[in-house]
Amino acid sequence: MRISGASILLTGATGGLGGVLAAELAARGARLTISGRRADALEPLVERYGARAVVADLADAADVERLAAEAAGTDILISNAALPGSGDLLDCTPEQLDRAFAVNLRAPAVLARLLAPSMVESGGGHLAFIGSMAGKVTTRSMSLYSGGKFGLRGFALGLRQDLHGTGVGVSIVQPGFVRDVGMFAVTGAKPPTGMRTVSPRQVVAGVVRAVERDVAEVNVAPVELRLLAAIGGQFPGLAERLQRGGPGERTLREVVAAQRSSR
Repeated sequence: MRISGASILLTGATGGLGGVLAAELAARGARLTISGRRADALEPLVERYGARAVVADLADAADVERLAAEAAGTDILISNAALPGSGDLLDCTPEQLDRAFAVNLRAPAVLARLLAPSMVESGGGHLAFIGSMAGKVTTRSMSLYSGGKFGLRGFALGLRQDLHGTGVGVSIVQPGFVRDVGMFAVTGAKPPTGMRTVSPRQVVAGVVRAVERDVAEVNVAPVELRLLAAIGGQFPGLAERLQRGGPGERTLREVVAAQRSSR
């Protein structure tokens, strides 16, 4: 699927990573529709990239359907919007739980359901979902976030098989710890000792590769994190024991404290 000249819906455009994605897509000649919750945050991107903006809260089911209607005819969906959802489950309210799953899992699935038929009819298109390495292996205090991202990975890979032969591709792009911008970077937390970060440009390159080459899964993470995720996926009990008291405990405490007000 070529990005140049394509009509692209990018959700979560006002987040740090969303802004970097918008810049790259516009530079490649895409016709952008961007969404976010705040009109004032979308306006600079509209002026900078000639994008069309749709204000929408993806925790609101009606807003999700309205966004899909306003983005009718989209060639490529890049589902980037997400909520942190960190913290122990017993410290979260049912409303916070609902919001985390609505934004991180339900909204991407509904947008795909509503936008894919026109792609199938035209014989081409792509659905790209921005997941996380937390969707392959989890840690304490991440049950909500990992639950949504595990679900998003399963949804994307299953949908890819559903749409095989239609000309519509599906990808899941899973970053590790991203520096400079994004949910992890804004917390100010340091990654666990020995764990490297990736740049926003690496994530964007992963998204472009996934779309243009129809790659099922792109893991944008250093080799040590990809190896740990592979081991944790196969041996979750071992991963749990290794994590306890390890260098990641400090990082988790910092992240949870910083993201508490964003649930």
